[in-house]
Amino acid sequence: MAARWGLNGSVPGAARLLLVDGIALLRPEEQVFTAMLTGFANQQLARNLARTTVEGRENTVKAFTAYVNTYPWNWTPAMVDEWLGDLRSLRDLKRSTIRSYSEAVRSFCHFVTDPLYEWTATCEDRFGTHPVQVVHEWNTAVHVQDNESDPKKRAFTKAELHAFFAHCDDEVARIRSLGRKGWLPAFRDATVFKTAYAYGTRRNETRMLDAADFGRNPHGVEFGEYGRCQVRFGKAKKGSPPKRRGVLTVFDWTPDVLDEWFTEVRPQFGTDGNPAAWPSERGLRIGCQRINSRFQAYREALGLDDGLDFHSLRRSYVTHLIEDGWDPRFVQEQVGHEHASTTSIYTCVSSDFRTRTLRRHLDTTIAAALQGRSGRNA
Repeated sequence: MAARWGLNGSVPGAARLLLVDGIALLRPEEQVFTAMLTGFANQQLARNLARTTVEGRENTVKAFTAYVNTYPWNWTPAMVDEWLGDLRSLRDLKRSTIRSYSEAVRSFCHFVTDPLYEWTATCEDRFGTHPVQVVHEWNTAVHVQDNESDPKKRAFTKAELHAFFAHCDDEVARIRSLGRKGWLPAFRDATVFKTAYAYGTRRNETRMLDAADFGRNPHGVEFGEYGRCQVRFGKAKKGSPPKRRGVLTVFDWTPDVLDEWFTEVRPQFGTDGNPAAWPSERGLRIGCQRINSRFQAYREALGLDDGLDFHSLRRSYVTHLIEDGWDPRFVQEQVGHEHASTTSIYTCVSSDFRTRTLRRHLDTTIAAALQGRSGRNA
């Protein structure tokens, strides 16, 4: 509880810190609402939430306010019903997106109705009414599944992945044969895709790698200078910094790909003083939009379905290792999943219990068939 209080004894985001008592406001409704949003942001930042999360929630509250065309002290649950219904029917947003929008409004209402922040008293004094919680379990969707991603999303088959990487290399050769400088970015992007698969990294994890993040593994000397990859910008929990993890190299082709990039191609970008593993032509490092556009262009050129995206490289890493018999716990730690159930979502291979049960019944069936055959031969 003490962490919620500022140095002067006031709660971050409290009305008294943002509105001066006894001062008349020129546009009271608009100014109070703006002060509420500022207080909401301060309260969330005090909880150590990421600034992007705070800004996203603030924008959602603004969007809801614009939709209902009234301020928080006049909101009702019916307004939430209508808004969420329109988002589903007219904009066809995903369930997870709808739930995040409702959660943003719920969090805002929880903030402005908490007596500690004094917004209810402020609104009662100025407008004769006060905000209430308008988002409840009975008018919003709840998170009931471990995995709510688009069911179209999937891993590459090994044949598809081979074709995709071959196309990456062919594009580099084609552009270079035309005498164009565009072969350098094409080579970089091809290496980004291969690295994401080689280490099972997410898009931003891959993008934020530095050259210094690759190093030796004393227990895998055959991989040389590229025996491990240090991921420093892993997916974070709410209110926590990016999660770090070390990923060990498992594919024998990985060092050759990285060595060619770092020793022969990357220096041609003029990378002096730039730590980024994947420098941009105009900035420090490559952007997400560039990665996405290149991936989509290659996918469409090969006629692959849109269920494959950049994250499919990570799905493929997990799936292919499990299919090849790697220990599920090792794979889980490589990709940084806290729970084994998360790793199992990526593959058709499930828990040890189910695997052992299947194997036991298959072995029993085979043994029975062999015994029956030997009996007939006798």
